[in-house]
Amino acid sequence: GLWGSLTAVSPQDWEQRQEEDTLLIERILLLVRNVLHVPPDPTEEQGVDGDASVHDRVLWALHISGMDDLLKFLASAQVEQQWALHVLEIISLMFRDQSPEELAALGQGTAGVEHGEDTRELETLRQRELAEKRARALQRTSRHSRFGGSYVLQGVKSIGDRDVVFHKGLHNLKSYTHDLGKEPRRLPRRRQA
Repeated sequence: GLWGSLTAVSPQDWEQRQEEDTLLIERILLLVRNVLHVPPDPTEEQGVDGDASVHDRVLWALHISGMDDLLKFLASAQVEQQWALHVLEIISLMFRDQSPEELAALGQGTAGVEHGEDTRELETLRQRELAEKRARALQRTSRHSRFGGSYVLQGVKSIGDRDVVFHKGLHNLKSYTHDLGKEPRRLPRRRQA
């Protein structure tokens, strides 16, 4: 009822909300705060380990009724800032039995485990990739390079005034001629001697 009346009202109707509606919202928020404010009584709550306490059952009833959504709406709506302190007090009472460390651990429970597994998987993939890189590097060093080097033949002039640059291996230097690497001109058969 209250949730529907709050969300169904258009923004123009917020100013025209009646004083009775404002009082009703405030009374409901104060009632929720007072119910949550009741301290736990260990002598009355003698249940089996793992049983939900009275406080937990109240929180579950608030969740089932949609009151938690209403509180989120009141906390985030710009036009409902007048209820901010009431909402803040209710939220602090909702978490009064929880320590911040426990809440943080709950939030990271499965996510932390999954993150750890992802990190381990990434690390094994990285190690495998590094091993493959090392193996490829070792294979590369044993391969013979076809590049024999480039040498400048001093005293042997090329076209122009520069020295000849020789791109073959040094063992081919003895048979160097200016025609090295050129196609030999073929004479037609009838012109051959």
